Amino acid sequence: MLASRADPKGEARRRTRYLATITGRGAARRAPSILLVLDALAAIGFAAGLAGAVAAVARHASALPWLAIVLLAGAARAMLLLLSACSGAVVARDAKRSVRARILSGVLRRPPGTSTTGQALTSIVDEVEAIDGYVARFLPARFAAGVAPVLILIATAVASPIAAAILAVTLIPFVVAMILAGGAAATESRRQFAAMSRLSAIFVDRVRALPLIIAFQAEDAEARVIGRAANDVARRTLRVLAVAFLSSGALEFFAALSVAMVAVYAGFSLLGLLPFDTHEMLDLRRAFFILALAPEFYAPLRRLAAAYHDKQAAETAAERLQSIERDTPMPSARAPIFPVAPPAIRFRDVAITYPGATAPAVSGFSLALRRGEIVALCGPSGCGKTSLLHCLLGLAPLSAGSVTIDGEALVSLAGVAAAWAGQAPLILSGTLAENIALGRPDASNAEIERAAIAAGLTTMLVGRGGLGAHVDERGGGLSGGERRRIGLARALLSDAPLLLLDEPTAHLDARAEADLVETVRRIAKGRTMLIATHSAPLAKIADRIVTMEMPA
Repeated sequence: MLASRADPKGEARRRTRYLATITGRGAARRAPSILLVLDALAAIGFAAGLAGAVAAVARHASALPWLAIVLLAGAARAMLLLLSACSGAVVARDAKRSVRARILSGVLRRPPGTSTTGQALTSIVDEVEAIDGYVARFLPARFAAGVAPVLILIATAVASPIAAAILAVTLIPFVVAMILAGGAAATESRRQFAAMSRLSAIFVDRVRALPLIIAFQAEDAEARVIGRAANDVARRTLRVLAVAFLSSGALEFFAALSVAMVAVYAGFSLLGLLPFDTHEMLDLRRAFFILALAPEFYAPLRRLAAAYHDKQAAETAAERLQSIERDTPMPSARAPIFPVAPPAIRFRDVAITYPGATAPAVSGFSLALRRGEIVALCGPSGCGKTSLLHCLLGLAPLSAGSVTIDGEALVSLAGVAAAWAGQAPLILSGTLAENIALGRPDASNAEIERAAIAAGLTTMLVGRGGLGAHVDERGGGLSGGERRRIGLARALLSDAPLLLLDEPTAHLDARAEADLVETVRRIAKGRTMLIATHSAPLAKIADRIVTMEMPA
């Protein structure tokens, strides 16, 4: 039997340990818990002041000192609860920031194809956010629920051992109800969280692919997919709410029953109508004291029950976050290779197989590039041209064979520092200069302008008013050729001696293609260049054309 099936308690312990690891420890994290315990002490002072005031009124004495205690204790409780909430929020913010950095690092190190953009965003945003309630509310409530009732029980026992015994006995069904409710809520909460994460991932991926969906007229089909996922979330959310209402009702019933039993005992004891001898006789002050403390005995437990859903959400998120860190390869012990001159590159029997793929993207590929040579990789779509470029960049796993850069072996997923221009260059909201400067953020305006001119962007700059022209994140108003020239300008700005181009002329008309080919010819001087292309005019500028076949 699998360990995960045979030892669910072990899985729960591992989740708890993982949550403890990622949320951190220290005095700062204990502050909200300590403040909640101090609130219990203030509650004892409030009850004592209230009981003293009632007894003073009954004796026709001054109740002002006792009322002052009531006011001070009430103000202290309000301040303590506020400080606990604020400090909990600060601790949760710091924990989320730390966890988000860890998970983002893990997502970025994962091999290509192991997760979609939507899944990555859901992990980094939604699942990390689920830790907020766990740190800010559940952990302080759990600590206070273990300490505060004991303090209140001791204070009650000083006034009335019988009332303390009633509270202690009625605590048993209350705890049993909490355990049963928690067990029922755990499964439903986990399913609801998984459905919500699935919906978020689907929605983000469909928004990202919206132009493609519209182009293929698949709006109705994708709307049905999102609709089914949304309905699944709604159904599971209603189940969680149903369990929450039932558990809340059960907990409130036992809490109210306990308070009622203490009230009955206090009242009958004051009137001397108890049918049995308790060996204690309550006066008005002690009776009011235990009556005021009885609801406070269950307040920390109610707070814990209210925050239990935060625990379930955090544990569900922890499973996913832990899988990201567990399945992410450790960073390579070697840094990327940084060639200082046009490098010689050699592929020997290279195979590339992506995680989860049943067949290799590249198999048995061998090629030697001389220093400063331009090589064009041609062949049908799917033969592995882009995968070879990604392998050099550390974006695709080197499953077999070897790649050397100037005789130095390339470590899988470590890559080589190279200038890169892909089929769809990333466009960010900002100026043209800022978009080009992604190739080298510390470049001066003069260097950016030289790179733009060398990439053939002069006409566009004149038409748009220069490098300060603003573009949106979708590149509105930019033609396909202009986008690719921005990518080439970035590559030029990086000044790397190795240039990798992936279909730079794809989907361009004949004139735009000819202009871009001439630009590539100019920027190739003094560099080693590897081009993946279907374009015959672009392939002609290469020193050598290598035709690839589909992998067997």
